[in-house]
Amino acid sequence: MAGSKFAYVRNFELPDPLLPGTFMVLRVDGHAFHRLSAEHDFVKPNDERALQLMDHAARDVMKEFKDIVLAFGESDEYSFLFRKSAALYNRRESKILSMITSLFTSSYVFNWPRYLPDTPLKYCPSFDGRIVLYPSATAVRDYFSWRQADTHINNLYNTVFWALVLKGGQTTTEAHATLRGTVSSQKHEMLFSRFGINYNELPARFRKGSVLVRTEVTEEEENKPSVAVAAVQGSVSSSEEAAHAAAAGVTKQKKARVRTIVELLHCDIIDARQALHPC
Repeated sequence: MAGSKFAYVRNFELPDPLLPGTFMVLRVDGHAFHRLSAEHDFVKPNDERALQLMDHAARDVMKEFKDIVLAFGESDEYSFLFRKSAALYNRRESKILSMITSLFTSSYVFNWPRYLPDTPLKYCPSFDGRIVLYPSATAVRDYFSWRQADTHINNLYNTVFWALVLKGGQTTTEAHATLRGTVSSQKHEMLFSRFGINYNELPARFRKGSVLVRTEVTEEEENKPSVAVAAVQGSVSSSEEAAHAAAAGVTKQKKARVRTIVELLHCDIIDARQALHPC
């Protein structure tokens, strides 16, 4: 309690403000998700239900924290970009990190039954989080390009690997040995020649990950005639309003209303980079 003899313990709390004038990127990453996916029989190489659940949790985070302008997700991780001017919680690292990570985790657990209704949770999933500061928009773009390149590399490997195991009859050890030292073109060829799979025709969600951006949409809302506005302001009565409107042949009109939504894309990250501009 403030003013008590015990208040001195607050002196042991250290301030942890993040450097101002820099871009904050917060990444949440699933803890031991290899075990989680095995225990809950996730579809290999990609379980779309689990990926949709990750997207839902990330969308909940973006709806709650308006300073986030862009998010990118792959597998069991999601990265959130804050606008450069963000002053959320006075840029206290521990506060921002704990709030985002806990909200993402709670949303993931809360919405699990919606996406995997026939797969009860056997234990509590968890995510770790970290914040990295970047000095320029170029560095931020390169960060997200790096994460998307990682998406492609991992997904291509996993797609071939599980084709060898599930369709080719190999053990996991044999599949790893088959792929050891191969390059991207060889993996593409192996997929097509042995299993008839054209990697470039697989769903973009698997190949490119998920991009969440804020998009302005225009909606039409009813706009009453000016005489109705006057009535609301007490200038004329509702009966007078109706009479005036009927006499003048006034009809209700529509006016555009703009609101911002969080849009989910599965595209090359460079196509979504306009989301960085407001930073």
